[in-house]
Amino acid sequence: MSAQQTSWGPPTAGLVGAAILGIFLGVGAVTLVTDVPGRILIGTAAVGLLLFAIMSWRARPKLAIDDAVLIYRGWWRRRELTRADIALIRITEFRRIGRKVRLLEIDTTDDRLLVLSRWDLGTDPLHVLDALTETGFAPGRA
Repeated sequence: MSAQQTSWGPPTAGLVGAAILGIFLGVGAVTLVTDVPGRILIGTAAVGLLLFAIMSWRARPKLAIDDAVLIYRGWWRRRELTRADIALIRITEFRRIGRKVRLLEIDTTDDRLLVLSRWDLGTDPLHVLDALTETGFAPGRA
Protein backbone atom coordinates (compact mmCIF):
# COMPACT_ATOMS: atom_id res chain seq x y z
CA MET A 1 0.00 0.00 0.00
CA SER A 2 1.26 3.48 -0.83
CA ALA A 3 1.31 6.41 1.56
CA GLN A 4 -2.42 6.92 1.15
CA GLN A 5 -4.81 8.32 3.72
CA THR A 6 -6.30 5.60 5.95
CA SER A 7 -8.81 7.52 8.10
CA TRP A 8 -11.57 9.93 7.22
CA GLY A 9 -13.84 12.16 9.27
CA PRO A 10 -15.69 15.46 9.27
CA PRO A 11 -13.46 18.51 8.75
CA THR A 12 -12.16 20.01 11.98
CA ALA A 13 -12.77 23.58 10.80
CA GLY A 14 -16.40 22.78 10.03
CA LEU A 15 -17.01 21.26 13.46
CA VAL A 16 -15.30 24.16 15.24
CA GLY A 17 -17.31 26.61 13.13
CA ALA A 18 -20.58 24.88 14.04
CA ALA A 19 -19.66 24.96 17.73
CA ILE A 20 -18.71 28.66 17.62
CA LEU A 21 -21.93 29.52 15.79
CA GLY A 22 -23.88 27.57 18.42
CA ILE A 23 -22.17 29.53 21.19
CA PHE A 24 -22.91 32.85 19.45
CA LEU A 25 -26.54 31.87 18.97
CA GLY A 26 -26.80 30.85 22.63
CA VAL A 27 -25.30 34.13 23.84
CA GLY A 28 -27.57 36.02 21.45
CA ALA A 29 -30.65 34.16 22.66
CA VAL A 30 -29.90 35.08 26.25
CA THR A 31 -28.70 38.67 25.80
CA LEU A 32 -30.23 40.10 22.60
CA VAL A 33 -33.59 38.46 21.95
CA THR A 34 -36.39 39.92 24.07
CA ASP A 35 -39.44 37.90 23.01
CA VAL A 36 -39.97 34.44 24.51
CA PRO A 37 -40.74 32.55 21.26
CA GLY A 38 -37.60 34.00 19.67
CA ARG A 39 -35.49 32.94 22.63
CA ILE A 40 -36.88 29.44 22.44
CA LEU A 41 -36.25 29.15 18.69
CA ILE A 42 -32.73 30.59 18.77
CA GLY A 43 -31.88 28.69 21.95
CA THR A 44 -33.03 25.44 20.36
CA ALA A 45 -30.89 26.15 17.29
CA ALA A 46 -27.90 26.91 19.53
CA VAL A 47 -28.28 23.68 21.49
CA GLY A 48 -28.77 21.71 18.27
CA LEU A 49 -25.60 23.11 16.67
CA LEU A 50 -23.54 22.49 19.81
CA LEU A 51 -24.88 18.96 20.17
CA PHE A 52 -24.19 18.24 16.49
CA ALA A 53 -20.61 19.54 16.76
CA ILE A 54 -19.90 17.57 19.96
CA MET A 55 -21.37 14.30 18.69
CA SER A 56 -19.65 14.62 15.29
CA TRP A 57 -16.33 15.29 17.06
CA ARG A 58 -16.91 12.21 19.22
CA ALA A 59 -17.46 10.05 16.12
CA ARG A 60 -14.11 10.98 14.52
CA PRO A 61 -12.66 9.35 12.50
CA LYS A 62 -15.87 8.23 10.87
CA LEU A 63 -14.14 5.59 8.75
CA ALA A 64 -10.64 4.14 9.17
CA ILE A 65 -8.54 1.28 7.86
CA ASP A 66 -6.61 -0.56 10.57
CA ASP A 67 -4.70 -3.59 9.26
CA ALA A 68 -7.35 -6.07 8.06
CA VAL A 69 -10.28 -4.23 9.66
CA LEU A 70 -12.44 -1.35 8.44
CA ILE A 71 -13.61 0.69 11.43
CA TYR A 72 -16.87 2.66 11.21
CA ARG A 73 -17.71 5.01 14.09
CA GLY A 74 -21.19 6.33 14.67
CA TRP A 75 -22.45 8.67 17.36
CA TRP A 76 -23.15 5.81 19.76
CA ARG A 77 -21.02 2.83 18.81
CA ARG A 78 -18.05 1.64 16.85
CA ARG A 79 -18.22 -1.17 14.33
CA GLU A 80 -15.33 -3.24 13.00
CA LEU A 81 -15.79 -4.83 9.59
CA THR A 82 -13.48 -7.44 8.11
CA ARG A 83 -13.30 -8.06 4.37
CA ALA A 84 -15.68 -11.01 4.82
CA ASP A 85 -18.26 -8.71 6.48
CA ILE A 86 -18.49 -6.44 3.42
CA ALA A 87 -20.78 -7.48 0.59
CA LEU A 88 -20.44 -4.40 -1.62
CA ILE A 89 -18.95 -0.92 -1.59
CA ARG A 90 -20.21 1.53 -4.18
CA ILE A 91 -20.65 5.20 -5.01
CA THR A 92 -24.16 6.55 -5.48
CA GLU A 93 -24.33 9.77 -7.46
CA PHE A 94 -27.32 12.06 -8.01
CA ARG A 95 -28.19 15.70 -8.62
CA ARG A 96 -29.49 17.82 -5.78
CA ILE A 97 -30.18 21.55 -5.97
CA GLY A 98 -28.07 21.86 -9.11
CA ARG A 99 -25.07 20.02 -7.66
CA LYS A 100 -23.75 16.54 -8.09
CA VAL A 101 -23.79 14.69 -4.76
CA ARG A 102 -21.83 11.48 -4.16
CA LEU A 103 -22.38 9.03 -1.33
CA LEU A 104 -20.20 6.10 -0.32
CA GLU A 105 -22.38 3.08 0.45
CA ILE A 106 -21.03 0.08 2.34
CA ASP A 107 -23.37 -2.90 2.21
CA THR A 108 -22.57 -5.50 4.85
CA THR A 109 -23.31 -9.23 4.83
CA ASP A 110 -25.72 -8.80 7.78
CA ASP A 111 -27.96 -6.58 5.58
CA ARG A 112 -26.90 -3.23 7.01
CA LEU A 113 -26.19 -0.28 4.79
CA LEU A 114 -23.70 2.37 5.90
CA VAL A 115 -24.04 5.61 3.93
CA LEU A 116 -21.30 8.25 4.16
CA SER A 117 -21.38 11.69 2.58
CA ARG A 118 -18.61 14.12 1.74
CA TRP A 119 -19.23 15.79 5.11
CA ASP A 120 -18.82 12.48 6.97
CA LEU A 121 -15.57 11.66 5.16
CA GLY A 122 -14.05 15.13 4.85
CA THR A 123 -13.16 14.41 1.21
CA ASP A 124 -14.69 13.20 -2.03
CA PRO A 125 -16.12 9.68 -1.55
CA LEU A 126 -14.36 8.62 -4.77
CA HIS A 127 -10.97 9.10 -3.08
CA VAL A 128 -12.10 6.92 -0.18
CA LEU A 129 -13.37 4.24 -2.58
CA ASP A 130 -9.99 4.25 -4.33
CA ALA A 131 -8.19 3.75 -1.00
CA LEU A 132 -10.59 0.96 0.00
CA THR A 133 -10.10 -0.73 -3.37
CA GLU A 134 -6.33 -0.50 -3.07
CA THR A 135 -6.43 -2.16 0.35
CA GLY A 136 -8.80 -4.92 -0.81
CA PHE A 137 -11.96 -3.80 0.99
CA ALA A 138 -14.06 -3.10 -2.10
CA PRO A 139 -15.29 -6.40 -3.52
CA GLY A 140 -17.60 -5.98 -6.46
CA ARG A 141 -16.82 -2.31 -6.93
CA ALA A 142 -19.73 -0.77 -8.83
